Amino acid sequence: MSYTHEDLAELQAKSLKMQGHIRRQTFSPEMEKSLRRFSSWEVSELIFKVNQSTFRGRLAADPSLPSGEVEEDGRQRWYTLDEINEIRRRMKVNRRSLMPKRPANKRAFRAAIANFKGGAGKSTVALHFAHAAALDGYRVLVVDFDPQATLSHSMGLNDVAEDYTVWGIMARDLIRETDRMNSASVAAESGVQLPTRKLPDSIRDMGLGELRNTDFIKPTAWSAIDIVPSCANAAFVEFASAQYRHLNPEWSFFAAVSRYLDSIPADAYDLVIFDCPPAIGYQSMNAVFAADMLYIPSGPGYWEYDSTTSFIGQLAEALEDLSHGFPAGNLKLPKVFTDIRFLMTRYEPGNDLHRAMFDAFRKVFEGHVAEHPIEMTRAVEQSGRFLSSVYEIDYRDMTRETWRRARATFDQAYEEFRDTILKAWDQLEDEA
Repeated sequence: MSYTHEDLAELQAKSLKMQGHIRRQTFSPEMEKSLRRFSSWEVSELIFKVNQSTFRGRLAADPSLPSGEVEEDGRQRWYTLDEINEIRRRMKVNRRSLMPKRPANKRAFRAAIANFKGGAGKSTVALHFAHAAALDGYRVLVVDFDPQATLSHSMGLNDVAEDYTVWGIMARDLIRETDRMNSASVAAESGVQLPTRKLPDSIRDMGLGELRNTDFIKPTAWSAIDIVPSCANAAFVEFASAQYRHLNPEWSFFAAVSRYLDSIPADAYDLVIFDCPPAIGYQSMNAVFAADMLYIPSGPGYWEYDSTTSFIGQLAEALEDLSHGFPAGNLKLPKVFTDIRFLMTRYEPGNDLHRAMFDAFRKVFEGHVAEHPIEMTRAVEQSGRFLSSVYEIDYRDMTRETWRRARATFDQAYEEFRDTILKAWDQLEDEA
């Protein structure tokens, strides 16, 4: 037997027929992901971290605050995320604001969740940190750099055209940067017009140069979270980017996404989270270059430790090459991060090997290892199977203790992530 691209296309067609069934099992009957309501118990004790009776008392004292939706038995009220955020803006407890901390005059902080190893938990971590940050009151933009598009699917986006992915951002940047360079050549101080850089009509005719910033950003079921999605068709970006570099060798391809994010209003978001592909390439280097902080998940096995070691070594070499051998224009090189952290995932505290590997990580990477690993629990496994975070799962669908244990491991990991960001945020330059 022999197989060609036609056989692959036939297999894909069969798989596409099954996608509708899988989506119905994963999302709502309308095939659109929707966000559940949150109980007054969750809102008070887990989100606002105030006593439940105090929370109810403040609501009773101000009837203009959102009242939520009452359960049939009348015991609990359930609130939408928008209602939670309205309460957060208007309510104070012991003179303490419920709004999240954010340094003044700073743009959104950018964190890249990156590693070489597939299955290290990058998409899971990015999904949970985005949801936890939204519940914490932050406005979040997630950027899916991975052609596998797991994060995009988990956010409820499925039918995404490649023009509106990171590939589209990079192609648009090539066109705009080339036009900028040509304009600068024409306006050279010497008065002598320098040779212009030409792009083939096939690049310009795609119409990407006219796309607006907002064309790449899609809403999600979470009103506080937007996404620049990915799709399987965007996998060819590695091949296309290599071609584009030859079209304009002076194009600083690795800074395309950074330039894109710089053009978004500084106060549009508080936090930008990147989900990176399991490889070092054009997309991942764009993510790394745009990031203020690297967060590197790793499983608790030796081979995962070995892969993580290889990843940071190859990343160091790639960043060094970019610092010396590529045009940078007015970009600052070498690339500087405010922090680099390693996060252990799929951790089982009762497993001797896992504890030994955690100790090894802390010994080798010292202060760069997150103190709170993400534990593997039954609810965590279930969230991955259904492309949902533990924050989206209704605790009534399992025992509350099982759900609370799963939520606690992500809460602790997120809070450490947030506190690390808050320490580093002030290092960013003030916005004009």
